[in-house]
Amino acid sequence: MTHLLAVGGSDAGIAAALRARELDPTTDVTVVLADEFPNFSICGIPYWVSGDVATEASLAHRTRTDLEAAGMTVRSSTWASAVDVDRRRLSVTGPAGEEQIAYDELLIGTGAEPVRPAGVPFGEPGIHLLHSMTDAEQVVAALELLPAGSRVAVVGAGYIGLEMTEGLVARGFDTTLIQRGPEVLSTLDPELGSLVTAEVRRHGATVLTGSTVTGITPADGGQWRVATSSTSGDAEGTFALVVVCVGVRPVTGLAVAAGAQLGQAGAIVVDASMRTGVPHVWAAGDCVVTHHRLLGTTWLPLGTTAHKQGRVAGENMLGGSKTFAGSVGTQVVKVFDLVAARTGLRQHETSPLEVPPLTRVTVADDHKRYYPGAVPLTISVTGDQTTGRLLGAQIGGQRTAEISKRIDTFATALHAELTVDDVIDLDLSYTPPLGSPWDAVQVAAQGWERAAAAANQAAVTD
Repeated sequence: MTHLLAVGGSDAGIAAALRARELDPTTDVTVVLADEFPNFSICGIPYWVSGDVATEASLAHRTRTDLEAAGMTVRSSTWASAVDVDRRRLSVTGPAGEEQIAYDELLIGTGAEPVRPAGVPFGEPGIHLLHSMTDAEQVVAALELLPAGSRVAVVGAGYIGLEMTEGLVARGFDTTLIQRGPEVLSTLDPELGSLVTAEVRRHGATVLTGSTVTGITPADGGQWRVATSSTSGDAEGTFALVVVCVGVRPVTGLAVAAGAQLGQAGAIVVDASMRTGVPHVWAAGDCVVTHHRLLGTTWLPLGTTAHKQGRVAGENMLGGSKTFAGSVGTQVVKVFDLVAARTGLRQHETSPLEVPPLTRVTVADDHKRYYPGAVPLTISVTGDQTTGRLLGAQIGGQRTAEISKRIDTFATALHAELTVDDVIDLDLSYTPPLGSPWDAVQVAAQGWERAAAAANQAAVTD
């Protein structure tokens, strides 16, 4: 009987364990995690904070009982400290003290940890990170003690920061969002990011863009004074609570000590089979490099990617030959009544490809205008000006406009290495309440083709 051991009870570790048990129900699987939250949805944390998700337990993809019924041994509150590669033993410290767990194959799925900016007094009451379920419990407990209308600051306007801002506004807090870049959601081009910035402001939150937090210091009454600096000058405000979510970095200490190598962004190097190069040691999830279908290799910590990588590792740990097909970086976020999404590359991200990129932004209705409720979609398409190959897309628009469907159309085209012209030829569905004979995706592709033709003609003329 094969004994598989997974360190990390989130997306990658659980996906690997489930896949192994699916392929061979006799496989002995142990999952070791440092906290008490196996298989919880970290992405759902802002919705529990907001109250959209009624209970913390609702965020569990599967309960501990479910996992144990699936044939796993779950070792929670257990910290993995070292790997004995030669003897195939994992040293851990848990409720029973220090011990070693034997394995035939080991998966490291230690994930990522939040970035802790300098000058922020983490650990003090009222200063919170938001990354884990424990973080979320602390934030919810702190918010319960605050009266409605209290001022709360969110530092960092990525996906979690934006979702938290929406949740805090929904709970009646006077919320300020502080963002270093020129617009929120810096994974989008500023033209689309500005739509999200406007949406947040429209719902009553204060948004400080182009602002860097330079210090957080105590103020009277248990408040915190947040000082910021920007090109327009320095400013400060006083808040009852500060939530910091400015990004993550891979957790790699266990793997490095075992002999694994690091690559992009300090993430663990793995091949497409999720092998680390250390005998019988595999890795997957936010702690590893990402095989990207356009860039080759990068680091892109996404839950969807972690699930797929874990599944690949689980199969291969039993002797399979599965490979991770690669990511194109598809992401989507809801911010109040607006949805923003992206897939593939933005224009400045195409430089490793050494191609002439061209980006065109088109505004197209989500469905036929004569049917009530039509709304505009802002769609950015990036492609290779010479070959016409699709390289990326971004979409912003109202929540009703089926933006996830449309970004997924672009993602599928990228996965298949289609050209922009191929997208125009796709046989997409149509009915007046939901689309047009030429879907908005295809209208944007046509706009890109016209822009490329004009640019190529101008180059010939010159």
